Amino acid sequence: MGHFGDDIFDFLLPTIYPVIALFIIEIICRATKITSWIKLTTQGIAMLVMGISYVFVLYTQLWFSILVLIALAVALFYQARRAKTDPAKTIY
Repeated sequence: MGHFGDDIFDFLLPTIYPVIALFIIEIICRATKITSWIKLTTQGIAMLVMGISYVFVLYTQLWFSILVLIALAVALFYQARRAKTDPAKTIY
């Protein structure tokens, strides 16, 4: 099997970094008892920043990962707005 210069870590690490960021934000927010809409907004901002940084700095060939990160950011912003308007509807 030929090797074309792409390693598995070139595609695995950009997937693991956002997960690590989500978990770190979750742990910090639970430890400090921050409200859920602030936590979700912070996670959305982190995913948006990572998606934009993947475009301009790191991995421009991972366009699908960039789209998934931006879609996740939009979903997190929606959940944050929903948690802020009616906290009883959210289970976070």
